[in-house]
This record gives sequence, C-alpha cells and structure tokens, in this order.
Amino acid sequence: MSGKLRVVGGTPLTGEIMVRGAKNFVPKAMVASLLASDTSILRNVPLIRDVDVVSSLLALHGVKVDYHQDSGVLSITPGQPHLPKEPARMDSLAGSSRIPILFAGPLLHKIGEVYIPDLGGCHIGDRPVDFHLRVLEDFGAKRIQEREGMHLIAPRGLKAKQVHLPYPSVGATEQTLLTAVMAHGITELTNAAIEPEIMDLIAVLQKMGAIISVDTDRTIRIEGAEQLTGYSHTALSDRIEAGSWACAALATRGDIFIRGAVQADMMSFLNMYRKVGGAFEVKDEGIRFWHPGGDLRSISFQTDVHPGFMTDWQQPLVVALTQANGISIVHETVYENRFGFTEALRRMGAHIQTYRECLGGLECRFGQRNFYHSAVIQGPTPLHPADIEVPDLRGGFSHLIAALAAKGTSIVSGIDIIDRGYEHFMQKLRSLGANVEKIS
Repeated sequence: MSGKLRVVGGTPLTGEIMVRGAKNFVPKAMVASLLASDTSILRNVPLIRDVDVVSSLLALHGVKVDYHQDSGVLSITPGQPHLPKEPARMDSLAGSSRIPILFAGPLLHKIGEVYIPDLGGCHIGDRPVDFHLRVLEDFGAKRIQEREGMHLIAPRGLKAKQVHLPYPSVGATEQTLLTAVMAHGITELTNAAIEPEIMDLIAVLQKMGAIISVDTDRTIRIEGAEQLTGYSHTALSDRIEAGSWACAALATRGDIFIRGAVQADMMSFLNMYRKVGGAFEVKDEGIRFWHPGGDLRSISFQTDVHPGFMTDWQQPLVVALTQANGISIVHETVYENRFGFTEALRRMGAHIQTYRECLGGLECRFGQRNFYHSAVIQGPTPLHPADIEVPDLRGGFSHLIAALAAKGTSIVSGIDIIDRGYEHFMQKLRSLGANVEKIS
C-alpha cells in the first residue's frame, strides 16, 4: 500500500456529498454479466478501484466493458469469453481483490474452464476460499493445482447440489448463486446470507431469466436455467460508505447530508446512531447526519449478519465512541481480527482495551479461538495527531476519521487502499471543509 495524506484535524466536517452504487454489490453484478448471451447495463456505478479491477479482469477474458464515469453507466458485452492470454497480468490484479474466485461458476458454464490466481484482499480475519472450492467441486468442477494458482474444469458441466453454509457468509452465498443459476437441476442453499447486496444480486439474476426464491429461514432455492440474457439494473446505494461518512460527522461534531443514502438499508445503523446521541433526518433524496451538541452516550452492541449491525459499520463507529461519555462495549462476531485498527487509536489517546472473551452478548464462534474480538472503549478522550499506517479498507477510513477529529497534524500512510471502496474520497473531504493534502 502506498500514498500519504497530511491531515490537519479539529474542524467539523460540514456540507453535502453523494454516494453511488455499493462496492459489495457492483463487482458481483459485473461478474454475473458473464452468464449472459448479450449486453448488460449497470447504472449508479461508482469510480472505485474494485470496479477498475473487475473491468480489467473481464477484459482479460475477452469481454467488452464500457464505463461512462460521469453518468456512472457500465455496459458489459461478454461476446465469446476465453481464458486470459496473459495469466501473469491476472495474478497482479488479484493482489488487490478476492473477486476472481467468483469468476469460476460463470466461466465454467460458458467455456468449461477457469484460471484462479492466488487471492489478496484486506487482512481482517479468516476468509478462506476452501468452501468456495468445495462448492464448485460438489457441482462437478475438477481442480488442477498450479504453482501460482489453479485451473478448474467442468468436463461434464455443472449439476445442482444441496448446499448448507455453516455460517451465513456473503462470499459463499454469492459463489453458490453464480454457480447454481445455470447448473442442471434445483439447488437448495440453507443458512444463506440475505444482505441487501445479496438481494440485489438475486434481482439481477432474476432479470437475466433465473428462477430464485428466498424463504424467511435463510433458504434460497435456485432452478438452473439453460440460458440467461443481459440485464438493465440500477445498483443499490453503498450503505457502508454512507455509514462511514455519518460517523465522520459524529466524531468531528459536524453536519453532513449524504445524497443517495437509503433508510431501508440502514435501519440497524440508524438505531445505533440515535442511541449514541447522533441526529439524522431522512429525506427522499438522502439522509442528513449531524452531531446535535452535548455529550455522546456510551453503548453496548455486537456486530452480526443482516439484519443485525453490520461489521463494516463497527470500525468508524468505534472512533466516534472514543468521544462518548462512559464505557462502551463492542463484540465483533463476523471478522475475528477486526480490532487491529484500535492500536493506532490508542496511540492517539483513546482508551480502548481488547479482549478474547465474548463481551456484551451471547458467545460467538470466536469465543474459544483465542482472538481479540471484543473491545471496551472508555471516553470521552481527546484524540491527538499521530503518524498512522492504514491496515485495511474500513480500518483505513476509520483512521482517517480519527485524524480528522484530532486537533493537529497527522500523517496517514497507505491511503491508496481507500480508493477500493470510497469514490472520490479526497474531493469529498475537501468539499466538507477538511484540511487534507496528499504528499506522495
């Protein structure tokens, strides 16, 4: 990771920004277009690095991609996809994204084989691809291991299987959907993830001709289709980015109107925001978030899969909780190493202690695995400027919030990773009155 940002903090962020399509949906919809026989149109697409990576990966496979940045409209025409003629190029792209594993199902259906490079991504916990591979092999794929990746082939096509997830993983649910949608037979996926981004992916697949039903007990049934067509779809807004900027307003005692934020996708966040003492106003075109003055309130909560409080909201909210009056307790149940970012906050003056035990909620799957997955935050504590190294995407934006809240000059290194999920974040910071300067 590279790039440094000089941040002179202590000024409330005020003004208006816009969020576009969700990072956790748009790349998956782009991959889904591989299943089509004609062109797909995706609107509300943000200019983020993950979109660039998937566009490049699609191009390596012979897919035509046209992206109109100003309008946010993406056009994808599969044509006759093929294996990359430059596998090394795919390896270099995969270092910043775990998306290539999702190419497997669609390409096995379309051309009968796929190359998967070694995968990168943020280091926030155990995110193995073993389950992805087991699903693909259960559907009939054969694995050929290579030095820097692997080939998967499907000599007899893919056949539907019953799939049970030990944990409602978003990635595993996406993999099963993209593989089952053209597999022969009916796939029943139990204990599936049902995040809004998953439901939007299902909506896209249904537009393409798939038959998919979702039950209230996290069971998804997919009837394999012989052929799928292109789609026309507007991506749902990025609720993670909206929540991140909302926490920035709270931590800096600011006032931000987030155009494009949607109440229905942020219900658990809005409840928590109000409990802490933040104020918000929902309008048709977005949501205004602000610090109403006075003391913020300490809270106890735990992250969970949807419809619970999303793990990606936890880190920016923890920064705001350093300014709350009293003791807050946070129990992380989704990613076991997500509290690594608090080390920098402690150097900035925050009183945060992490624990291996499950605090503030029921025992979770990490309770006996020796991970520091609970945190106690005592506040309010003034934050001091510091030199910070960004650890991952969401932790990095949270460090940026801390630097903006601290009075004085901080140097935040490794900021390029923030481009993976936050569109035009530098321009947005400046439009909100932040004193920031990129120095390398």
